[in-house]
Amino acid sequence: MLGAPELHKPDGALVDESPLTTYIDPVPDLYSVLGVTRTASGQEVKKAYRKLASKLHPDKNPGKANDKRFKEVTGAYEVLGDDKKRALYDEFGDISLQSGFDPRRARGARNFGGFGGGGQNVNFDLGDIFGGGGGGGGGFGDMLGDMFRRSGGAGGRPRAQAGQDVASTINISFADAVVGSTLKLARADGGEPIQVRIPPGAENQSRVRVPGKGSPGHMGGPAGDLLLTLRVEAHPHFTRDGDDLHIELPIGLGEAYHGAQIKVPTPHGDVKLTVPNGVQSGRKLRLRGKGVRRKNGRTGDLYVRLLVMVSTDEGPEVEQAIEALDLDGPGLREKLTF
Repeated sequence: MLGAPELHKPDGALVDESPLTTYIDPVPDLYSVLGVTRTASGQEVKKAYRKLASKLHPDKNPGKANDKRFKEVTGAYEVLGDDKKRALYDEFGDISLQSGFDPRRARGARNFGGFGGGGQNVNFDLGDIFGGGGGGGGGFGDMLGDMFRRSGGAGGRPRAQAGQDVASTINISFADAVVGSTLKLARADGGEPIQVRIPPGAENQSRVRVPGKGSPGHMGGPAGDLLLTLRVEAHPHFTRDGDDLHIELPIGLGEAYHGAQIKVPTPHGDVKLTVPNGVQSGRKLRLRGKGVRRKNGRTGDLYVRLLVMVSTDEGPEVEQAIEALDLDGPGLREKLTF
């Protein structure tokens, strides 16, 4: 339905969101949470969970980020570690995790989705696939009866029906996810392109809802929505941890020895970083407020890890310089023990 997106980001400015789109919190794939494939055995799932749970347990690694991650890992294992729950998740996805989900109703809605004369699609409320919604027996016969009423059969009066939501996945760059962007999605049918605004700080597997851009409604009903899952591409130099960004920055031996003012790229423009004299390779420096900036004012930091680079040129001058600067390697490692 959708062609490749055309990206538009005016002058790198943060995108001004409008009612055109609604940002939905990310819904992580449970297999990705545990770091296993969908074909992983039950034993592999258990092993992955135990390893992560041991590493992230709040008693060992206190902190909000670890606590959140620990809860995600535990929740994922509660589903994937149970054969029945895992089978439903594989069949229906995230909706199977909601309270009251009825797989029998869901299969019925799916199997009879094309019921109705003249190619008319029968749409279902979420109540059709969740138990306990509306009183009465709520059995499969009730669902079929409701289908007839909706499609105008069995003496029922036709009613306006909202169009179905349409789900799609699109790739966006790391930079566009961090600073926000405007996407123009081309339709495969040649229709008018769909404009979507991505808010600053969008995360991988986040969802954006575009109202009224799904399937058309029936009998005068409103169109459904377009639900976009964002797949954020990796950056060649930056990585992300929540709202914090990380970069490994190469510096010369002279800059490390004497100290220097060096330029560092950030999502919001280049900034000057002071490298202290005598700095060692691997030292981390923090640039406050230079990470992800969300529309609500929350900001992350940029962590710069310095990597001191040594010349690989050969020659007597290089040899002499190395000897003059060299330290006793074995002596530096003498106190290292396990």
